[in-house]
Amino acid sequence: MAQTMTTGDDRAEDVASVDPFATDPSNPRSWKRAFRDIGLGWRQRALWGYLGWQDIKQRYRRSVLGPLWISISMGVIATAMGILYGALFHEDIKVFLPYVATGLLIWNFINGCILEGSEVFIANEGLIKFLPAPITLHVYRLVWRQTLFFLHNLVIWLLLVIIFPQPLSWTVLLAVPAFLVLGINGAWITVLSGILATRFRDIPPIIASVTQLLFFMTPIVWSYERLKSNPLAAYVELNPVMHFVEILREPLLGQEIVWRHWIVVGAITVVGSAVALVCLRNYRSRVAYWV
Repeated sequence: MAQTMTTGDDRAEDVASVDPFATDPSNPRSWKRAFRDIGLGWRQRALWGYLGWQDIKQRYRRSVLGPLWISISMGVIATAMGILYGALFHEDIKVFLPYVATGLLIWNFINGCILEGSEVFIANEGLIKFLPAPITLHVYRLVWRQTLFFLHNLVIWLLLVIIFPQPLSWTVLLAVPAFLVLGINGAWITVLSGILATRFRDIPPIIASVTQLLFFMTPIVWSYERLKSNPLAAYVELNPVMHFVEILREPLLGQEIVWRHWIVVGAITVVGSAVALVCLRNYRSRVAYWV
């Protein structure tokens, strides 16, 4: 029988065509592996999109109203807090109620990414151990689930805008890139806090305590305009969550766009994403052993 002879040059080409980062287990820390994990996770959006939607359906299974409870609970809390704090601070309810509701809408998304992000890999221990999938799949799934919650609650904002008309203009279109920026930050926060919390299990309760403090330090149920004449206003600016809330709340309520908030958010996005990428590069291969 005739056999095909392979020359040394052919073998060299075959070896060169093999991706060393995909086949060499001794090199788990590489940028190529990290970006490959991100890319593979994104290409599996049909899977994490389905899983994210199933998370919501599972939570409200056998419920008459189903996911509508998300909007109902959000509306009740926003109305109660808006009326209460509006009376305490002597605010005009027509302006203050949409202000509080929109702030809570944005805060719920941020808070969900922070709290659930710190336990994203711990909660998916079974899938990580037995499903050969990139770990970013679980990050995409969490951000997508929080996005669905946000879209459900957006109905409350729409109703309040109809009941209490706001001076909306073309700047409302800035809400789209603002939310995309929130989603990017939610992703890197989930990666960073998720990996750290998987290694150090004391991180989740610490994060939960910090987020409770951030809620009261962020102008959600109180107006930042009232505090501008106070020397404490400078310290409020140090709260990064305030800037994230404002870049989305300002266009949704037709307020004047303060570009300072966008600059701060842009800087945080770049630095935070870089730190999360380094963490993903160095420790993504260890997550399966830590969970």
